[in-house]
Amino acid sequence: MNAPGPAQFDEMHEADGSVRDAYREYEKWLNEQDSAGMRRKGFEAESFFRRTGITFNVYGDNDAEERLIPFDMVPRIITGREWRHLSRGIEQRVRALNAFMHDLYHRQEIIRSGRLPERLFRHNNAWLPQMVGFTPPGGVYTHIVGIDLVRTGADEFMVLEDNARTPSGVSYMLENRETMMAMFPELFSRIKVQQVSDYPRRLGKSLAACAPPRASSNPRVAVLTPGIYNSAYFEHAFLADQMGAELVEGSDLRVVDGRVQMRTTCGFEPIDVLYRRVDDEFLDPLTFNPDSVLGVPGIMDVYRDGGITIANAPGTGVADDKAIYSFMPEIVEFYTGEQPLLPNVQTWRCADPDSLKYVLENLPELVVKEVHGSGGYGMLIGPTSSKKELAQFRKKLEAAPENYIAQPTLSLSTCPIFTRKGLAPRHVDLRPFVLVSPEGVDITPGGLTRVALKKGSLVVNSSQGGGTKDSWVLDD
Repeated sequence: MNAPGPAQFDEMHEADGSVRDAYREYEKWLNEQDSAGMRRKGFEAESFFRRTGITFNVYGDNDAEERLIPFDMVPRIITGREWRHLSRGIEQRVRALNAFMHDLYHRQEIIRSGRLPERLFRHNNAWLPQMVGFTPPGGVYTHIVGIDLVRTGADEFMVLEDNARTPSGVSYMLENRETMMAMFPELFSRIKVQQVSDYPRRLGKSLAACAPPRASSNPRVAVLTPGIYNSAYFEHAFLADQMGAELVEGSDLRVVDGRVQMRTTCGFEPIDVLYRRVDDEFLDPLTFNPDSVLGVPGIMDVYRDGGITIANAPGTGVADDKAIYSFMPEIVEFYTGEQPLLPNVQTWRCADPDSLKYVLENLPELVVKEVHGSGGYGMLIGPTSSKKELAQFRKKLEAAPENYIAQPTLSLSTCPIFTRKGLAPRHVDLRPFVLVSPEGVDITPGGLTRVALKKGSLVVNSSQGGGTKDSWVLDD
C-alpha cells in the first residue's frame, strides 16, 4: 500500500506500518485471498449493482444518463468503542437540531438571547412562515437525519455538515452490505459486524410512532416520490418496498373529507404518515409553488389540522444551511446545556467583513462552499484550483459574500481501496443515518461511507467521481 502523507490519518495502518486493531482480523483474511480472485469479485459486484439498478443521475450532465455508483470491496471498519463515542455525539446533535427547529418556529429564544443573528433565517428560503406556531405530531421535526462526519485522527471525528431535509444514500448503505455478504459470506462468520439490514423495519416503526393522534392503531405509511426521473428514485422505491409501505406520487393522492387519501382499486383510503422525498417548494401548490404537479393540493391545511404527519417536517431545510451550521456549537450548548461532543470544522462566514477579508487573502488554501449548496456543486477547493478558477471564484465572493462560507482544507483520514496494483489509500467521509420519534433516537451502526476514488482527491460525492464502501461497526 502506498504510504499516506505525514499529516493524514490512515484508518488501517499505524504510522509504523502495523495494522490497527479494527483491521487486524480483516488483514489476516485478505492475505489468504488470491489477487485474481479478488479482481473477479470486483466484476461480480459491478454486475450485481447493474442488475439491481443501483444508479444515480448527474445534475447538469449534458447526456443526463444514469450511472452506476462505484463500489469498493474493502470495508471501512470502526471499532465498537469508537462507535459508542460517535453515537453519543450524534444523538446530542440531533436532539439539539430538533429543539432548534421547534424554537425557530415558536418563541425564537435563541434569537432573543443574541446567540444567533436574525438575518440567518429572515431571508432564508428554507424558513417557512407557514410553520410558525405549529408543532408537528409528537413534537418531531427531523424524523430522518444524516450527519456527515470526517475523521482527522485516532479519536478525532468532526461534523462536516447536517442533512435534516431529505437525507439520501441509505439504500446504498443497505445494498453495499448485501453485496459484501453475498460475495464474502465467510468474512461475516469470522468477523462480528453489527447489522444494518433491519434499517427499513426500524424506519417503518419510527415513522409509525410519529403518526397523528387521530390515526388508526396500525398507521398507514407512504413514501412520496417525484417520480421515475428523480435521481434518487431507486432509493424511494427500495425503501417503500423494504418497509412494506406504499410508493406514491402526487397524482395518486388527494384531500378527501379532511384527510390525505390514496387512490386504490377500492376507492380512496387515508394516509397517516407521508415520508416525502419532494422538496418543500413542490409539496402543496395551494401553499407554495402554484405550478407544482409533484405535490398534493391542500396537504398543508390537513397537516396543520393534525390529520397527517409529514416526514421530515416542512421547513427543516433551515438546518441544512451552511451558515446555520457554523453556529451549531452555540445551538448545541443553548438547547442541551452541554459542550458539543462532536466539534464542527472551523468555518469562516463570508457575510462577516473580517472573515471575508481573511478568506480572500487565503483563498488558495481554503475550501469555499455555497451556504445552500449540496452534492459537491458550487464549491471551490483552493489547493487544487487553477489561477483562473480562483479569480472567477473571487469575483463571486466579492459580489455576494453572504452566499458562502469557507473552511480549511482538512487532512481527511484515508481508507484503503482495491486497485489493480493492490490496496491504495483514499480519502473518506461517513454519513450515519438517524431516526427520531417520540420513543427516542435510533442510530444505525455505521452508515454510508463515501470515498474519493481519485488519488489525492478530497471530493467524495458520487456526482463528482466518488464511490461508496460498506461501513462496518465491530460487535465488540
